[in-house]
Amino acid sequence: MDIDRVDAAERRGTNSTKWDGASAKFGADDLLPMWIADMDFPAPGCVHEALKKIIDFGVYGYSFVGDGYYQSFIDWEKKKHGYEVKKEWLRYTPGVVSGLYWFINAMTLPGEACMILTPCYYPFMDAVRDTGRKLICCDLVNTGGHYTVDLKKFEDTIRVNHVKLFLLCSPHNPVGRVWSRTELNGILDICKHRGVFVVSDEIHQDITFGGHRHIPAAAAGDYDDMLATLTSASKTFNLAGCKNSFAVIPDREIRERFDRYAKSIRVTRGSVFGYAAVEAAYRNGEPWLERILNIIAENYRYLRDTLMREFPEITVSPLEGTYLVWIDLGAYVPCEQLHDFIQNRCGLALDYGEWFYENRADTHMRMNLATSAKNVGTAVSSLVREIRKLPQS
Repeated sequence: MDIDRVDAAERRGTNSTKWDGASAKFGADDLLPMWIADMDFPAPGCVHEALKKIIDFGVYGYSFVGDGYYQSFIDWEKKKHGYEVKKEWLRYTPGVVSGLYWFINAMTLPGEACMILTPCYYPFMDAVRDTGRKLICCDLVNTGGHYTVDLKKFEDTIRVNHVKLFLLCSPHNPVGRVWSRTELNGILDICKHRGVFVVSDEIHQDITFGGHRHIPAAAAGDYDDMLATLTSASKTFNLAGCKNSFAVIPDREIRERFDRYAKSIRVTRGSVFGYAAVEAAYRNGEPWLERILNIIAENYRYLRDTLMREFPEITVSPLEGTYLVWIDLGAYVPCEQLHDFIQNRCGLALDYGEWFYENRADTHMRMNLATSAKNVGTAVSSLVREIRKLPQS
């Protein structure tokens, strides 16, 4: 077996949520799944070797977390993002979404307002609702598929609703924005002025394109006393099943509040397998990542160029970051027909735009491009074929 291959794996029959779980999610067995955000590529060979070493040893007892795990992440952040992280700032969460729940519980009280920028990755909304907080949504400004923040509206929404916590998605899922330093400063300065605590989800930090560079929110200015960062190797190296993520908390008082909450639910460390996989990936996985980024970029170019050539009124948002492309079919397919069109006519399982808003119909869809060129080609061909069949106005 080529353990460092970057061709897509056959995942059917492996209890894959994306592939084997699609029928339960979408109610059909014959859809091409390009929805949930994980890759179809095997993780880097260095990860395989690290896990094999543990398996071959054969003892899976209690263990502590070695310094190498922390140092691999610290080195990665400094090299890739210019962010100098200290070991004492780092805490464990099983995943970034878990971390959102933990910070909401640690830093706010039931009934208090937490805000997101919509459209937004839908577990953000779940995290607010499930913890008994008040969900406040502030819409991004959509200009021909390019999304920005209206800072006046952002501040007014915070003020009127007495927002206590803001969940930042950076890079933004699903619209694919990599926020500039100016944008981050605008958002974070308002939060600091208004006394709003910020949790920055930066899980897609390593997946950027076209010269766009991710800037960690914590490194954009003087925000340590009002901000914590959540990130992970899971999107970068396809390790979501390893259940291992980082909370980066520079402020001592915030760390203490976080630690008290983590202790109260008795979850402070993860699996030996997750630690080994993450350390190996950060130490030796960069060449693999570069190859994967090239595949995703080519998939995006093919999809964008084909759809916009065939149907000029389709809007394909620029993919600055993430491997999730945001597509608006509204010029061709009405909201009420979108589900039927995508599933029953095109045979695709995609994330629907309405999932990324609170109680709103929408004509967007989100497609996962971290798969084979063949799968992307099949999806694009299906869309082209079926849109051509639609009545032309």
